Parts: sequence; structure tokens; C-alpha cells
Amino acid sequence: MKILAEALILVFLCIFLGSEHRICHAFSSNYNARTKCLIEPEAAQDGGGIIANPDFTHGMDGWTVYGQGAMKEEISRNGNRFIVAYNRTQSLDSISHKVQLRRGLIYSFSAWIQINKGSERVAVVFKIPRTELIIGGRVLARKGCWSLLKGGIFANFTSHAGILFESNNTATEIWVDSISLQPFTLKQWRAQQDKKIDKERKSKVRFKVTYGNGTAMDSAAVSIKQTRSEFPFGCGMNFHIIDSTDYQNWFASRFKYTTFTNQMKWYSNEPEQGQENYTVADTMVKFAQRNGISIRGHNILWDDPKYQPEWVKNLTSDELRKAAEKRVDSVVSRYSGQLIAWDVINENLHFSFFEDKLGKEASSKYFKRAYELDPGTTMFLNEFSTIEYSNDEDVDPISYMKKLDEILSYPGNQGILAGIGLEGHFGVGQPNLAYMRSVLDILSSTGLPIWLTEVDVVKEPNQAEYLEQILREVYCHHAVQGIIMFAGPATAGFNATTLVDKDFKNTASGDVVDKLIDEWRTKPTETKSDGEGCFEMSLFHGYYNITIKNPVTNCSTTLSYRVTKGTTFIHINA
Repeated sequence: MKILAEALILVFLCIFLGSEHRICHAFSSNYNARTKCLIEPEAAQDGGGIIANPDFTHGMDGWTVYGQGAMKEEISRNGNRFIVAYNRTQSLDSISHKVQLRRGLIYSFSAWIQINKGSERVAVVFKIPRTELIIGGRVLARKGCWSLLKGGIFANFTSHAGILFESNNTATEIWVDSISLQPFTLKQWRAQQDKKIDKERKSKVRFKVTYGNGTAMDSAAVSIKQTRSEFPFGCGMNFHIIDSTDYQNWFASRFKYTTFTNQMKWYSNEPEQGQENYTVADTMVKFAQRNGISIRGHNILWDDPKYQPEWVKNLTSDELRKAAEKRVDSVVSRYSGQLIAWDVINENLHFSFFEDKLGKEASSKYFKRAYELDPGTTMFLNEFSTIEYSNDEDVDPISYMKKLDEILSYPGNQGILAGIGLEGHFGVGQPNLAYMRSVLDILSSTGLPIWLTEVDVVKEPNQAEYLEQILREVYCHHAVQGIIMFAGPATAGFNATTLVDKDFKNTASGDVVDKLIDEWRTKPTETKSDGEGCFEMSLFHGYYNITIKNPVTNCSTTLSYRVTKGTTFIHINA
């Protein structure tokens, strides 16, 4: 028998759209993604959704062979039924199931996968007539146990589609069980995000107000004002902020977290060999510190050959080693203890400039050295296309976790405070929210903090709508601990995602950001304590000033408190 899923799946009040399609108005989806194998697979999530015969309790009904291989039904020792694709000669030779996709719906996918030898990537692929194959997600499957493949697709079309499974190793048998494809409207998805935000970003707190002698203060007038959010929601800044009062005022009134878009990069700090210049970066650091703005350090080194200082590109290996070591020591020592994070080797899944010239352990060594110089700061791997798109195998969650494990397994790196940086540069079109969620679910299994580090959306008619969807999706996820947008004023050159025009008036995307800043904080609230001196409130995590007015003396006392995820009770002795 299959293991029951940990999360309770509620599915009722369904609207049927044709004979194959249903959308459920009430649901509770599982945000967890197991990265460890199970001896037996769990039951299909959401009851399989629109998949017919998802657990193969009716044999192979509804399933066919795709390509030149073959399929067969197998039964485990515990009586669990599953399907095996074998005699494969092409990567896409597998089992297939036809479904009807409808335009404008989000489809969340999951399946349990095993192979007959070794370990191999297995992808779920949606085959749409007259269009390219769409990868919905991948898993590193193994022999001897079942791995959960999670992913999804957004349908910008109405069409039949075939669900296939792909493995580049054609000698591998693909074993499949507990398949689910669950459709959601954007409205339903948003409702689920809101529920998660209430759960992850707010706490229901019971307050008790007493006099100095400990007796309950009945009918005390209470004023609650949030002074700062616990969740880091920030914005990139560049050198234009130094000379623009409008830019400074706009930024400081909204954001308490930032990343300098270019001013801490090597090509900015040492454009000519031996001539270091931190004047601009230092000035920006001082501005941030004066305004209580925390800074992410971006970046120590960049693995893309194109973005090296010109003088670095033609150095010999020995010269590069000395120059890179000097660079790491220089920038990290200068700002040690002043930052909340470092992007250590930027984009070193896509690129390998330092590894190619200095050996495969170069990244690991620089992580080690940076942490030695700044041991209280989180060291991030930072990449693009991991969360934005599903088609780049080099930076998918499997590759990301493999690279991170390689770095953290290097001798001396086991104690590093490490973090996962996902840049978040989104192109044209509706973001694949189901795939985004699956990526966050998978990466969350590392237990490391996840930040969206450079979020922007290419300029297009629906930019503001898509930006809002992206920000809500990452904010509601329990593993995400911060968001930085690479967006800002037109006068500062933010041409992709512009938040204010040349007169510092909001664009549509700027309206979205201001709306979310306001929505994700507790509004100033007035209430009264009851006969036991108590009152309850649901509060966003953060810092608060709470003013108590004594009903006898009419004197007021203001105290400061911090509300976190674990806060359930606060005693106020006024």
C-alpha cells in the first residue's frame, strides 16, 4: 500500500469543464518536496487531479507507449502497482497519458519516479501539438527507492497534451507511480498564496495588560503601530543615488534592504590593475547606514568571462590566482561586519572562468576565504534561470544543490553560513507559478535561507501584473527569507522594471510595489483590553510600538516589541 501523503488534500465543490477537466474551489496544496528516496511512493497528490488512473489501480488503463519502447505493469512486494517504461532507444521513449489543457490555468504536477540502475535525471515533458516540447520539472531518480518529481506548467493555449517522461540514458528503465496534474485558476492560486501569507508571515498574538502590581488592566486603550517589517523586501540601488535627493528620499521612505547593482563589483573597484577605488561604494554604504538600510554584498567575483575587468582577461593562471586572492581579501575585509550577505562567486553554474583557469575547487576556496574574513555574514551562491525557466538543466534545482554541496563539502567549509540566491530575471509572458513553487519546495529541503536577489520583469504590457504574481509567490513561501528587486527610477537607468518616472511618479509596477509594501504590514490599530486585561490580534512579523492608556490615570506608556513566527503571547506590564 502507498504511504499516505503528509498534507491533507481537500478537494470539493468542483466545476467540471468537459469530461476530463475539473477545477476545485477549496484545496490545500503540499509545499513540501522530498529529496530523499522512499521505499514506497506516497499517494498521488490532489487525488491525481485530472489524471485518470493515477495510481494504476486499474492496471495500465489510460496509459500508452510513446516512441519505440515498451511498458509493463509491476507490483512491489507490498502490493503497490506501478508502470515501467523499458526497451527505450530514444530519450523520450516512455509512457504517455493524454490530458486536456485549458488556456489561462495553472497546472501543478507531481509523480514518484524510480529507475532500475544508478541515478539519472528524469524530466516530465508536456507534448503540445504543433509546438515545442515543454519541460515541467526534473528529479534525480535512483535505483531502489522512489523520488518525488515536482513541477508544473501554465497553459497559454487550449489543447490536448501528452504527458511524457524523459531520460537521456536510454539504457535506463523509468518506473512511474502516483501521478498528479491539478489545475487552478489564477484566482484560486492567489487565494492559496493569501492563506500561506497568513500562516508564514503573521502570528496570532494574545496580549495581557497588567498594572504594576500584576492585576489585570480592564478597558485599557491600546494603540499598535508597526515600525518595521521582519521580512526583508528591498530594492537595488546604483550610483545615481549619491547626487539625487529625490532618489534618496524615494528609496529611504520605502526600503530597508538593498544590493548595489554594480558598485561593489571587481570591474568597478579595480578598473586598472593595482588602482583600487572604493569611493562610490563607500559613499553608498554611508548613505545606507545613515538610513538604517541593510546591504547585500554583490559580488566578490563573477564567473562570467565577459564581466571581468579588462586587465584580468589575459592574465596567466598564476597571475590570475594572485589577483583574485587580492580581490577577495580587499573587498571582503573592507566591508566585513557591515553587510548581511555576500554573493561570493556570481553565476558559477552558468560560467566557470575561475574554475577553468585555476582548477575545479576555485569556487570552494573563495567561499572559504570570504567566510574566514567575514564569519558573521551569509555566503550566497547566486544564479539566474533556476526559478524563472524550466528548460535550463545546467541551473535547475538538481544542478544548484549539487554545486552547493560541492562547495560546502570542501575541507573547512562545513560551518559556513550559506544561502541560496535566485536572481529572478523574468522575460516576456505569464510566469510559470507552479514551476516556481516546485523549485522553492525542492531547494527548501536544504534547510538554507532562500533569497530572490535581483527580481525584475522585462518591459511588456502585462509587466505590473506579472511582477505582482512573482512577488506574491515568493513572499508566501516559507523558505524565502528575503526579496531584492533590481528596479527603480527611470532617472537611474532602471529600464527593465521602472518603478517611478523621471518626475518620480509611480509607474504601474511602482503602484504594485507600494501596494504590497502597504499590504504586508499591520495597519495602525486601536483596541481595548477586556476584563482580564487581554486582547488578541493577528500581526505581521516585525517591530511594534504599543501604547497603553491607563483607564484610571489617563497616562500613556509606550513600549517596543518584536513579533516573530514563534510569538504567541506578550505580557505588557504598564
